[in-house]
Amino acid sequence: MSAGQERDKAAATRARENVFAGIAIDRMAERRDDRLWVEETERGAETRFLVLDTEGQAFVAGDADTPCWMPPSMRNERFGDVVATLLGLADGRAWFTLVLDEAHGELYETLTGARRMSLREAGLLFDAFEAGLFAYAKGVTHWQRQTRYCTLCGAPTVVVAAGHRVQCTNPDGAHLHFPRTDAAIIVIVEHGDACLLGRQRGWPQGRYSTLAGFIEPGESLEDAVKREVREESGVEVLHATYHSSQPWPMPASLMVGFTAVAASRDIRLRDDELEDARWFTADDIVSGMAAGTLGVPPPLSVSYRLIEHWLALRGVSLGELVANAPKR
Repeated sequence: MSAGQERDKAAATRARENVFAGIAIDRMAERRDDRLWVEETERGAETRFLVLDTEGQAFVAGDADTPCWMPPSMRNERFGDVVATLLGLADGRAWFTLVLDEAHGELYETLTGARRMSLREAGLLFDAFEAGLFAYAKGVTHWQRQTRYCTLCGAPTVVVAAGHRVQCTNPDGAHLHFPRTDAAIIVIVEHGDACLLGRQRGWPQGRYSTLAGFIEPGESLEDAVKREVREESGVEVLHATYHSSQPWPMPASLMVGFTAVAASRDIRLRDDELEDARWFTADDIVSGMAAGTLGVPPPLSVSYRLIEHWLALRGVSLGELVANAPKR
């Protein structure tokens, strides 16, 4: 493969959407306070409801790896007392989500033959739109459950704006609360012909991944990359470059991916986050995966995409390595 072909392949890998990202939906933020429009839209014949339980699992069609979409007729007849959250418009229809408690959930399973599936599993099985919609729905409904009381005065809150704000019921304040996401960085660090990967205790034997951590107050994304890599591995980062991002509602994060360059290969494990960290060349990864002694994160994660991109720059296909690796 020529140098130009390698660059083209790497650029294509970089442009590929991460799992849960890039869903084509109009969130209709400007109509969320229009209660009459929202209620009319809920009743539309083509409208569909993504149904979750209180643990954030989706109800899935019993005979297929796809959501068990609730039509408006069933919602109105059996679950009209359950408040729905508007997700947006896509493919000529409106999409909502609603959360069923255990009693409602058991009824829904009886009526439809549905089963339940976690977001991690769905991210590998659903198509891109369904997986992204599930992540969106899980993120916003988790925030609703976590914001049942006003953080300023402790009064109960009510959900407003079609599910995208909660309002304090204290008449002296009536404070509004908005959804929040906790940002985290995740980074593949390189030095010369090698990249830095680490592993945590409890991971499957031989699995290594890119380094990651949450952003702290008063810290830029780039500063967080330098701090987290230094804290976990002792490696000093010279500079970092944005790669891509991924909504990660497990339960409420945004993973911001970077590539970075290290000043040296000196590793000193510092904060006990990692059991091990080491430098891998492309040949090390190829031989380790072929032998079954090295594993990488699943394609669900942006970590996989970062490793995939780094290898693609060196003419190596991570997808082929995974496909040909012995079962672990």
